[in-house]
Amino acid sequence: MTIRVLIADDQAMVREGFSVLLNAQPDIEVVGEAVDGHDAIAKAATLSPDVIVMDVRMPGLNGLEAARELSPTTKVLVLTTFDLDEYVYEALRAGASGFLLKNAGARELSEAVRVVARGDALLAPSVTRRLIGAFARMGPPARAGGNRVEELTERETEILVLVAHGMSNVEIAERLVIAEQTVKTHVSNILAKLGLRDRTQAAVHAYRIGLVDPVRLPPPTR
Repeated sequence: MTIRVLIADDQAMVREGFSVLLNAQPDIEVVGEAVDGHDAIAKAATLSPDVIVMDVRMPGLNGLEAARELSPTTKVLVLTTFDLDEYVYEALRAGASGFLLKNAGARELSEAVRVVARGDALLAPSVTRRLIGAFARMGPPARAGGNRVEELTERETEILVLVAHGMSNVEIAERLVIAEQTVKTHVSNILAKLGLRDRTQAAVHAYRIGLVDPVRLPPPTR
């Protein structure tokens, strides 16, 4: 299945460069380009991309503001030259599914698009789990019984904690001694029950409600 991508950046050279790199991939098609946030919102409505590769700093409406206005079903991969915490915080708050620096190579960019398209979370290597935890704790934590977490089963809650610790489906499956497909099903159920877009939002949610110890990983289940 071809991944449809919209590139939003105010620099024509950047847009053209990304288009060439991504169109060279057999499973990715760049369906359009946008020059700012307003243009990105308008073109997303008509082109229905699977992923929007969105620059942070653009005139008029910037990338983070645009991300807040997009449909929850639209996945956003934020690209920036600025490796600063506040941009990560704002990107996560805006609902972005991925965050990657512009100095990433062609392989990293294309793989980031694939990861975000399939609903997984992706952060640049310099953006650590500690950073997500710090963002999530910026406001007062909600009570653990709130925010619809009570709708989760015991197994779903357990998997949410592991997702928040940055574990992949494969790692979770190995840890809990269950099938990877079973983990995928549980993650999908978690997102649906909590009204979240992807694993990044699930991780932040788990930190915010006090479900996760940001330092210590829970002991393995036997």
